[in-house]
Amino acid sequence: MVMQDGGAVDVRPGPDPGRAAAGHERAYRTAGAALAVYGGALTAWTVYGIVQGDGSVWDFFEGLFNPRASFFMWTLGPGEWALVVALLAVAAGALALRRVARTGALLLGWVILAQSVREIVGLCHAGYRQLYAVEPLGGWVLATRALGLPTALIVIVALLRATERAGAAGAAAGGGAAGEGDTRTGVTKRSCADTDSWWRRRLSRICGVLFLVMGATRLVWAAWSTAEEHIGLGTYLRRAVDGSATGGMVQLSQSGEFTTLSSVSVLLVLGVLAVRSNRDVRGALLVFAAVELYLTVRTVVLLTVTGFFGGPFVTGESAASLVITAYELAATTSVVVLATGRSFSAYGAYESRLSGPYGGGSHRSSPDGRAG
Repeated sequence: MVMQDGGAVDVRPGPDPGRAAAGHERAYRTAGAALAVYGGALTAWTVYGIVQGDGSVWDFFEGLFNPRASFFMWTLGPGEWALVVALLAVAAGALALRRVARTGALLLGWVILAQSVREIVGLCHAGYRQLYAVEPLGGWVLATRALGLPTALIVIVALLRATERAGAAGAAAGGGAAGEGDTRTGVTKRSCADTDSWWRRRLSRICGVLFLVMGATRLVWAAWSTAEEHIGLGTYLRRAVDGSATGGMVQLSQSGEFTTLSSVSVLLVLGVLAVRSNRDVRGALLVFAAVELYLTVRTVVLLTVTGFFGGPFVTGESAASLVITAYELAATTSVVVLATGRSFSAYGAYESRLSGPYGGGSHRSSPDGRAG
């Protein structure tokens, strides 16, 4: 920020537009600490699995991306490995008071809450409760599951109301300008804000459309697969919402039905919010797209190591599966790139890109909102 008073020039940095407001610091730190504790618990299970697994640390890292690797760890699956990274990354962002971490943390909170509700439904069955009693590590698994419920509630309650007006930080950044250049500065800022806002809306809608198509495709594929396997809708939904329907063992990984339905729900909800240009979903878009990108890369590796690309498309099903996988790889990569870019910023950061003496900087602002 540049302020002129007579012949003196006062150069002071404006407020960080990506930082949470002072009144929300406690909420961010509380949510970040809760996510860090839960992520630490899952990390402990990961370390335990590596120690108890039938391979080396290198085998574990190979198994992160190669589904055919020999490493076996019964407690956590690839979805949980991705969740651990997301929990720790978002927790770090929340503890650092970064506004982009808010919707990412809320997304994780709702997902963990859904997992907890599924486990509560399963515990209503006496046979499922008995499994925890006979399993050697059943008590520890149940304790980890139980930790998820307060974690989800703390995150959701703390951050749900920690909202800020769009452009508040930008207004604060320009609030100290004074002198006869106020009118010209105001015009420049409004013009740049309009351009930046237009570009943000366009990026948000692109991400939203990509997510909506991905969610609809995944829903259709799940419905077709269920019909092919002659699985009734009631049975499928029970496996998704009832922890006791998974079989004769307790584990921290979720069922395929729960993973599919939860991913479809998140894709459709975030897609609608992004298409409506709700710029506050940037963090959630980034977190979920990154998780889905990792899982899609695992699928591509599986297709490669099994020789799928080297053989002909024997059935229409395999061809459709490849097309869907290719689309998901392109869509998730695109969302990660777009949501990470500076031009997606929802926090009024255009002041730092103002050109010439009006903004006090030397950056050039291009029509698409990128600094050059």
